[in-house]
Amino acid sequence: MALGRNEFFDELETMSAEARERYANRKLYETVEHAYHTAPAASQLLDRAGVTPSDIGRVKDLEKLPITRKNDVIALQRAHPPFGGLLAIPSEEVERVFISPGPIYEPLQTSSIKWFAKAFWAAGFRKGDMVINAFTYHLSPAGMLMHEALRDCGATVVPIGTGSTEIQIQTMLDLKVTGFVGTPSFLMTVIRRAEELGRDFRRHFVLRRAWFTGEMLAPSLRKTFEEVYGIATAQAYAVTEPGGAIAYECREKSGMHLMDEYVVEIVDPETGKQLGPGEIGEIVVTPVHNETWGLIRFGTGDMSAYTTEPCHCGRTSSRITGIVGRTSDAVKVRGVFVVAKQAEQAILVVEGISNFQILVGRQAQRDEITLTAELKDETLDRERVADELNKRFQNVCRVKLDRVDFVTAGTIPERAPRIVDERKWE
Repeated sequence: MALGRNEFFDELETMSAEARERYANRKLYETVEHAYHTAPAASQLLDRAGVTPSDIGRVKDLEKLPITRKNDVIALQRAHPPFGGLLAIPSEEVERVFISPGPIYEPLQTSSIKWFAKAFWAAGFRKGDMVINAFTYHLSPAGMLMHEALRDCGATVVPIGTGSTEIQIQTMLDLKVTGFVGTPSFLMTVIRRAEELGRDFRRHFVLRRAWFTGEMLAPSLRKTFEEVYGIATAQAYAVTEPGGAIAYECREKSGMHLMDEYVVEIVDPETGKQLGPGEIGEIVVTPVHNETWGLIRFGTGDMSAYTTEPCHCGRTSSRITGIVGRTSDAVKVRGVFVVAKQAEQAILVVEGISNFQILVGRQAQRDEITLTAELKDETLDRERVADELNKRFQNVCRVKLDRVDFVTAGTIPERAPRIVDERKWE
């Protein structure tokens, strides 16, 4: 199907791979150069690494720098209040300051967030849409970021924020709301409450589309929204500290397109080395659209992988394939990260398995993976179930199990960790 230009919010979305690489390298150099000369924390970061801005001419060069994490930002702001030496413009030019847990004080310029609208544009928001924004406007940047981005798409915004589900329901009815922005769990709470009040949601409401971030959209919940209630859904991956949405879904819903306003790396969280397509690692972000904030190589703690395969929507950026867990839930085995949530996707779908735990050991200088799985039914064919577990685990986690041990249901403690690393490095 031929796509019109109104399919895209800006020309960056359809750059060639070569043009995108040149753009990313140029913007990265400009960002590092500016931060080095204006943000003391950024200059200290480079100086400690023995690096000058001219040494960061390519995205690959970011490996020369350490990763900055949330706790580092908190420590910087405590030592050098209020912005920790990360503010890269004069303080009197700051338009707004938001607060994230920590606390972390985050300066924001309205002129720096127009790009954020592409996440809503890709989801179909346009002039004529009446949209409830259910993100908080109090201290957190979420409400304001979503509000401004929706306005840039031409939509009318109802700044309802969080609060009473009854108020949400009545507002949707009175204003004939067509769009919802918030978390998927909250929208489902609103729908369920409306049904408890005797409303037929699909018949009485005109909600056509919903956009989510803040929590991942489970496939089962997406299916309910779209097939039961007729609501088109889209989601985005956003992180507060570097400034908002980093990746967003298009109508194909085959991963989330990376924003060109950030340089995004997928790295080994232990070494900081960049990984290739399909390899699971930590999402590390450098904003290159915003001269306000001298944050370089921010580690999100979220684990994902990316693909460079073309998308049928026409956007040419790489896509992350979803958040599979946190670095704290990941164990590196035979050079590959095994993440607890990813393992759940492979194991708990197998018929007859009620719970599991993965033990990682080491024998004869080789990592060994043992899966302990609880059986709901002792009469099941254990060999068949073990074969299926092996195949699914290897397909999803990209590493092979060495052994499957079956135990009766209830053997594994309810709050036991999914992955236990028992290796001793001697």
